[in-house]
Amino acid sequence: MSNPALSQAKREALVHDLMDARRAVARAKREADKQTEVAARKAVDQAKQALGERGPVWWDDGAPDYNRHMVRNTPYRPWFDALSGKPGPA
Repeated sequence: MSNPALSQAKREALVHDLMDARRAVARAKREADKQTEVAARKAVDQAKQALGERGPVWWDDGAPDYNRHMVRNTPYRPWFDALSGKPGPA
């Protein structure tokens, strides 16, 4: 989900940049061009951060941020364990 504070025009421009960068990653991988792939992946990351999909949280509802946490270390562990029907590693 992207930051809802972004204008429609800004969001569309950033999504366009993101898709261009993703295509550049795919092209670089097909051509086995590691240097170009690294640059393209950096462009993907920059677009995702600008969209609010990565980086600091943009919401301020007071809820804890569990991004980049293993599910077993969050309140979501029971739900996740129930998906497979068996508990995960402790």
